[in-house]
Amino acid sequence: MTKALNQIRALLIDMDGVLWVGQKELPGVREFFAFLRARAIQFILVSNNATRRAAYTVERLQNMGVTIAPENVLTAADATPRWLTQKMPRVKRVFVVGESALQDALHDAQIECVERDADAVIVGLDRNLNYEKLKRATLEIRRGAQFIATNADRTLPTEEGLTPGAGSLVALIAAATDAEPFIIGKPYRPMFDLALEMAGAAMSETAMLGDRLDTDIDGAAAIGLTTLMVLTGVSTRAEAERNAYKPDFIFDNLIALRARWAETY
Repeated sequence: MTKALNQIRALLIDMDGVLWVGQKELPGVREFFAFLRARAIQFILVSNNATRRAAYTVERLQNMGVTIAPENVLTAADATPRWLTQKMPRVKRVFVVGESALQDALHDAQIECVERDADAVIVGLDRNLNYEKLKRATLEIRRGAQFIATNADRTLPTEEGLTPGAGSLVALIAAATDAEPFIIGKPYRPMFDLALEMAGAAMSETAMLGDRLDTDIDGAAAIGLTTLMVLTGVSTRAEAERNAYKPDFIFDNLIALRARWAETY
């Protein structure tokens, strides 16, 4: 697998902690996308966020001066029903612990959201979580419904600091059910397989750009992708240096990455 920047032909890009933190835009985003386009580098934005769909990302980047197509975006909200349709077609009825984006994506895939007798319980970030939802999810899983998580991110970076992520809710339900979830999002293989299919490039020419060791870097490195890490999100340089999968490249931000990459041409 390539470990040289100038051999990368496709890039999987995380969003939270790379392009923005919460509502704050990070430096160098517009220039970075212009750089990718000038060198015909294919890119797919890949996020474990199950509260947003592709259209939100397209609009948000448009407001930042970057034009992309929905086909360049894969969020956990869209990846979950896509994976179910492709790999778990028997799942037709689901109980959802999650927000409207996830429910809408499931509906668009002709997967019915129900309160009882579900084939699977889908768990994502739910900022309106209550005890009744937790109870219903627990009862459905204990009855035999499959336990599926959009992602296992324990925390979510915001302007205020790290807040509970979907993984915190997944862990709670796992404790209540004595069940292990099937996980769609990074660092697990389903999200990477879907993103690589969308990118259409050889794995040997594809890299992952992210800010989290436990999702972006570990998941990509485990399947042999080149890994690029920026220090604008969750993980630190010190943590990266002692991580089992050390990133192939570490940069302070997108500006530093673009400058270094440009030097290789």
